[in-house]
Amino acid sequence: MPELPEVETIVKRLTTGNGAQTSLVGLTVQNSLVLWERTLAEPDLTEFHQRINGQQVVGISRRGKYLVFSLSADYLIIHLRMSGDILIAEQREALDTYARLVIDFEHSLRMTFLDPRKFGRAWLVAEKHTILGALGPEPLDEAFTPNLFYNQLQRYRRQIKPLLLDQTFLAGMGNIYTDEALHMAKIHPLTRSNAISFDLAQNLLQCIQRVLRQAIERHGTSIDWIYRGGDYQRSLRVYGRTGSPCPDCATPVERILVGQRGTHFCPVCQPAPA
Repeated sequence: MPELPEVETIVKRLTTGNGAQTSLVGLTVQNSLVLWERTLAEPDLTEFHQRINGQQVVGISRRGKYLVFSLSADYLIIHLRMSGDILIAEQREALDTYARLVIDFEHSLRMTFLDPRKFGRAWLVAEKHTILGALGPEPLDEAFTPNLFYNQLQRYRRQIKPLLLDQTFLAGMGNIYTDEALHMAKIHPLTRSNAISFDLAQNLLQCIQRVLRQAIERHGTSIDWIYRGGDYQRSLRVYGRTGSPCPDCATPVERILVGQRGTHFCPVCQPAPA
């Protein structure tokens, strides 16, 4: 958390504005403040302030779970990790207790990177490829076809759940939407990737895309105090519903550990592999 839909929601909010909030695109950085030094992965503090101040926001996008701010000379890249969020407010307002990185813009606007658990990171780099180059394909990219997905699955003999969570295999997937997509596709999370047929792979990709698009439409999932504003938690099929009836067959949802991650599934709709 946050995963692809939550990051996509944040990008849209920062790009288009939301109600009284103004878009950051086109605004110039006036000042910067780092309140938790380890939040800044690259460069050092002195160089960061010297380089970012005075740059203009040209565009804001998402790559996997990363926020990408295209500036007039550099890229500001932020990974929210477990507990990060972005807050836009007026500069006169008091800083949040969990503020780690603060960027002041013209028109008295302030962007704050909030991160209670301090796992999030930010980079200011000249080439975004240095941070994003190892990421796998985007699951919602039209160029990512069922054929490509199937061929990738056949290259590995890994359990499908941790493989889908591997950001070098597929960018943006996290625990919530992986559980949801596997349930929708009727695939057990321990199934070996190379045992998945082409038809099943095609269906799985369609389910991944359907779940992600539905979650984006609902502004992501809010299941605790970390990410707020989403509504997809009302539509979750199995994630976080241990003991509740499966929406398809009414069998109680079970929870196991797969790759040290809590994993939710229906033992009837998603039969264990031989």
